[in-house]
Amino acid sequence: QVQLVESGGGLVQAGDSLRLSCAASGRTFSTYAMGWFRQAPGKEREFVATINSSGNTYYADSVKGRFTISRDNAKNTVFLQMNSLKPEDTAVYYCAAKKSQNLLRLSRSDFGSWGQGTQVTISS
Repeated sequence: QVQLVESGGGLVQAGDSLRLSCAASGRTFSTYAMGWFRQAPGKEREFVATINSSGNTYYADSVKGRFTISRDNAKNTVFLQMNSLKPEDTAVYYCAAKKSQNLLRLSRSDFGSWGQGTQVTISS
């Protein structure tokens, strides 16, 4: 298990950009695949993006072309660069970690560690 702490959320206008960070504890960060999920009020938590130890990535259709996930194993950190933000991107964003390197295993139960979340609000 790793402990995860997200940061970088905030209130921005539609069309702006934000960069979320997720700092992980422990010396085995590089062996985990990482993911970002989000949960809007009254909605289920949904998958956003994931990156495995090899740097391969996979995105939800709703963010493909606008969001980029990346990782810096030397800093035990995973990032989510969000461009061209829309009001429908408003949500609490969560970082998550899993041992499986299969990019298509995207259910919440596949991820064993979660951060506390960071609020992202996009005004129109």
